[in-house]
Amino acid sequence: MLGKTAGSLFWMYRYLERAENTSRLVETGQRIALTRASASDEEWSSILLTAAVDQGYSRKYDRIAKDRVIDWMLRDTENPASVLSVMKQARENARAVRTALTHEVWEALNSGWMVLNDALSRSVNERDLPNLLGLVRQQTALVRGTTNGTMLRNDIYDFGRVGTFIECADNTCRILDVKYYVLLPSSIAVGSSIDNAQWETMLRAVSARRGFRMTYGQKAKPMQIVEFLMLDPRMPRSLNFCCRGINKNLDRLARGYGEEKPSQDMARALAERLDKQNLEGIFDYGLHEYIQDILSSLASLSGQIEIDYRFYV
Repeated sequence: MLGKTAGSLFWMYRYLERAENTSRLVETGQRIALTRASASDEEWSSILLTAAVDQGYSRKYDRIAKDRVIDWMLRDTENPASVLSVMKQARENARAVRTALTHEVWEALNSGWMVLNDALSRSVNERDLPNLLGLVRQQTALVRGTTNGTMLRNDIYDFGRVGTFIECADNTCRILDVKYYVLLPSSIAVGSSIDNAQWETMLRAVSARRGFRMTYGQKAKPMQIVEFLMLDPRMPRSLNFCCRGINKNLDRLARGYGEEKPSQDMARALAERLDKQNLEGIFDYGLHEYIQDILSSLASLSGQIEIDYRFYV
C-alpha cells in the first residue's frame, strides 16, 4: 500500500474518533459544571486545557465564557480540533482513499458530514446541546458500524483501527485528567455528593457507567473508576484495551508486510506495561504524571507509525 493511502486511512479514523471524543469532552464539561456549588464560566478553561485547544481560544477571545467555549469546540473553523473541522478532515481523507473503502463506509461518512455540517451551521443553544452531542456520536458510530460490518480484514482495516485506538486511548487519558488534576476538589469536597457526581460523570463521558456497575456494583469509588478506565482489558474505551488493540493491529500489519517495524516494538512495550501495571503503582507515581507520560508515549508511537509506513511519501 502507498504510504499516502495508509496515512489517509489512519487519519480518517483518528479524525472520526476525535469528533466523537470532543463531543464527549463537551458533555463532561457541561455535567461537571452542573455539579459545582458556584456557577463560573472559568471552569470551562479545564475543558480547553484538556483538549489542548486553550492557546488557540485565548488568541481569539480575551476571557472564558461557556457559550464561546462550546462554540469553539464544536463549530469554529479557526479551531482545527473542533467537531466541524475534524469531520471535514475525515471526509477529505476518505475522499482521497475512496476506492479503498466500501460503498457503505463512504456513504455513512459522507452523509454524516452533511448532517453535522448542517447542524453546526448555527450556534447551539444550551437546550439543544444534548441532542447535538448525541447526533455527533450517532453519526460517527454509523461509520464504525459499517466499517466493522463491511470492510475486509486487511491492511486497510488495520491502519484505520490503529488510528481509532490511538485517538481513543488519548481521549480516555484526557477525560480522566479533567477530574483528577484540573478539577481536583479541595479536601473538604473529597467524598462529598458533588465529588461523587463528578466521578460518575467520568464514567458517563466514556459510556462506561453500566459496565462499571456490572463489575463493581452500584457505589462508585474513585480508585475503582480509575482502575476501570485505565487498566480493565474488557472495557472498550479503557487505556489497556486500546493499547492491546494498537498492538494487535500493528502485529497484523507486520505479518502482512513480512517486516517488523520500530513502532511495533513501541506498541508492544506500552501494552505490556499496562498489562503489568497495578493501581497502587500508578498513584505512587502520580496519576496526573502517569497520564502525561502515557500521552507522550502515544504521541511518540503515532509519529513512529508515520515514519515506519511513510505516510507522506
